[in-house]
Amino acid sequence: MAAGLRRRYERALEWLVIALMVVLAAEVTLGIMFRAIGAALVWYDEIASVLLAWLTFYGSALASVKRAHIGCPELIDRLPPRGRRALNIVAQVLVVAFFALLAWVGASILPVLATDYLVSLPKVPMSIVQSVIPISALLILVAESSHLWALLRAAPARAADAALSDALH
Repeated sequence: MAAGLRRRYERALEWLVIALMVVLAAEVTLGIMFRAIGAALVWYDEIASVLLAWLTFYGSALASVKRAHIGCPELIDRLPPRGRRALNIVAQVLVVAFFALLAWVGASILPVLATDYLVSLPKVPMSIVQSVIPISALLILVAESSHLWALLRAAPARAADAALSDALH
């Protein structure tokens, strides 16, 4: 992915995460205020949980674009350059395969959930709530595939010197 396109992709995910944080903060504040006046909102807890889950999944997609997931650089730094490059590529292929599988399984479950609804808002289908799984998996897949492509295209010496924290999650 070109640097400009990657930056726009990152910016879009940042705005999505910011919007979810604002909505979650507003919803929690509203829930507290209504509880304080003795008129608790029946949907408050369930929606707060959904928003927190969405924030986690979409935040993971943002972290993936930023290459900000946790790694173990000590391990890879002990390998020779060729071993580092090979391990980076194998690990990245495994990450891409995992998120491809997650997107496929997540999408295949949505029709099953279409007949289930939120308890506090019975007009909202669970398939909408759970759509975050395949959508975020696809968003992560775009970022991880882009990184894998960059690893494969990089000269072996340059790719081998990449830190594990930048190459593995």
